[in-house]
Amino acid sequence: MARFFDVHPTDPQPRAISQVVAMLRDGAVVAYPTDSMYALGTRMDDHDGADRIRALRGVDDKHQFTLVCADFAQLGQLVTLSNAAFRSIKAATPGPYTFILPATPEVPRRLAHPKKRTVGVRITEHPVAQAILRELGEPLLSSSLLMPGADWPMTEGWQIKEELDDRLDAVVDGGDCGTTPTTVVDWTEGEPQVVRVGAGDPDRF
Repeated sequence: MARFFDVHPTDPQPRAISQVVAMLRDGAVVAYPTDSMYALGTRMDDHDGADRIRALRGVDDKHQFTLVCADFAQLGQLVTLSNAAFRSIKAATPGPYTFILPATPEVPRRLAHPKKRTVGVRITEHPVAQAILRELGEPLLSSSLLMPGADWPMTEGWQIKEELDDRLDAVVDGGDCGTTPTTVVDWTEGEPQVVRVGAGDPDRF
């Protein structure tokens, strides 16, 4: 059974966050809130956690995860940024955007696109996710919590607990997150290309 953490959406309890982070460091897969929708997360170097998320999502080993970062400094260790990309992404973060960029050697080869060596990164604005990331001290390997065959994502922590109780280690309930995924911006060709319009305003790119 998944542990259930009912945390304040804007001022999460430090003890609960510490317990979630301890579970992540021990190999947990958790559901947690972001500023677009709920996500599944595990540590970046946790192979088993990544496999479990793929199984939950019903995707194959070609599925591209997102590396969710605490801040821009952490993001900058994972991807190569041109001056233009730096300025544009810095102005848009934190927020509901995912950016596809060339991966640095800090990103394990198995997590980057096999041919392009690119990876998706984001900095979420959600206070609960931010608290987890700050205490963890490293990015979370993440995927949106949209189940196979579902038309809409689950928006409440209790619903996730009820549906996935035996397949997750923890559910962090930070209130309703909504149903809109991030806006995805591809910077790999040197100019921004909006490849998915979501919660973030695409006009700034």
